[in-house]
Amino acid sequence: MNSAVVAPLLGLILSLFAPAAAWAATGNAEPLDLTRSEVGIFALVIFVLAYALVMAEEFTHLRKSKPVILAAGLIWLSIAWYYSVHGGQSEEVAMAVRHNILEYAELFLFLLSAMTYINAMEERLVFDALRAWLIRKGFNYRQLFWITGILAFFISPVADNLTTALLMCAVLLAVGADSPRFVALGCINIVVAANAGGAFSPFGDITTLMVWQKGIVDFWDFFALFLPSVVNFAVPAALMHFAIPDISPAPSDERIPMRRGARRIVALFAATIVTAVSFHNFFHLPPVLGMMTGLSYLQLFGFYLRKTHGRVPSAHPYNLEVADKMIGDVVPFDIFNKIARAEWDTLLFFYGVVVCVGGLGFIGYLELASQVMYSDWGATLANVSVGILSAIVDNIPIMFAVLTMNPDMSHGQWLLVTLTAGVGGSLLSIGSAAGVALMGQARGRYTFFSHLKWTPAIALGYAASILTHMWLNAAHF
Repeated sequence: MNSAVVAPLLGLILSLFAPAAAWAATGNAEPLDLTRSEVGIFALVIFVLAYALVMAEEFTHLRKSKPVILAAGLIWLSIAWYYSVHGGQSEEVAMAVRHNILEYAELFLFLLSAMTYINAMEERLVFDALRAWLIRKGFNYRQLFWITGILAFFISPVADNLTTALLMCAVLLAVGADSPRFVALGCINIVVAANAGGAFSPFGDITTLMVWQKGIVDFWDFFALFLPSVVNFAVPAALMHFAIPDISPAPSDERIPMRRGARRIVALFAATIVTAVSFHNFFHLPPVLGMMTGLSYLQLFGFYLRKTHGRVPSAHPYNLEVADKMIGDVVPFDIFNKIARAEWDTLLFFYGVVVCVGGLGFIGYLELASQVMYSDWGATLANVSVGILSAIVDNIPIMFAVLTMNPDMSHGQWLLVTLTAGVGGSLLSIGSAAGVALMGQARGRYTFFSHLKWTPAIALGYAASILTHMWLNAAHF
């Protein structure tokens, strides 16, 4: 890694673990300076330990939500204890906690609605039908490499990058059983494409969603990142293209019919997105209100599916084509089953992260980090470093920390940090949920080291996307 980047990163880490010196440098003195207290150090250590357990989830099999939820409670309990003992305003602590929970509630309900739609489409076999169609077309390995990458790039802005990556990886595993090299390169390509595709859409990644919900970047402004995201995906894909075997897999004629109502659920999901955007852009209401309104569309349609459950048209009692379309009526459609199948560990992990980072911000550490990164380094280096850090630490706490710092920077810089936080996780296989999931799905073929081998190519795409953004969107800086 370039020493020009390593030195500032080390500076930030040291500033967090040496709060007294960093605070003295800012010249700030508040009545309850928790950054210099035992409670401040305790909170920081608790957060670091909790996040170490999160990063070790693959080896410990301890769900990532558990340590951060515990850390969140301990951090705020220690803050409240300090305030009560030293005569601080305990009401301020309670108000700060409520503010963090309100921010989480908006994120939680938005994601719950989106996850419910994705689960409904999955249950109606939308994604399985797409996978079977791709396999049936008889593409060769190089064509499938590009097709799965391009589909991941364009599906992830609507669906989450984890679902998108798992779907495309299922295609690779189905057709590439005899070519581990193709599976490894295809998985790398999918991870890069899914992360890049999510960076130019408010719905594509948790980080972009947080930026949009904060009102910092308008809905349509995200699409200024489309071409930089294309560059981020295309550069490493072009370099990997020639390493793909130029042969064709064995043909398959598998067909998977979608279940009744599948296309209408896809249409309702599109209508839900339009509703959320309209609520925010035209009426200045929180996007989550539009998403929850859209969830009611699925609930009402689910009620219709239940009421018409098992009714095969009497005019065609033995028509197999009609019978295929009625698949799914064996068990009635239940919207609450789809809600129950949401990624609850992920949703609770977000709670822990938001509340933990909020606690560190209340103590004063984020102000110190903001001083080091955005005043001493400069906005551009700071935002590029955010992307590099997100390859090691999850991009969600990093982006939430940046939003909490709320540094004074141009619109172009906010777009830059949105881009880097979204695509920086592609630098390592552990840097994004998509990469971690595919290491499990393609175990033994797509590994940390197979991804690391192509990190220079991915880093080249990362740098090229930043330069493309700074060139194309120069007017925003």
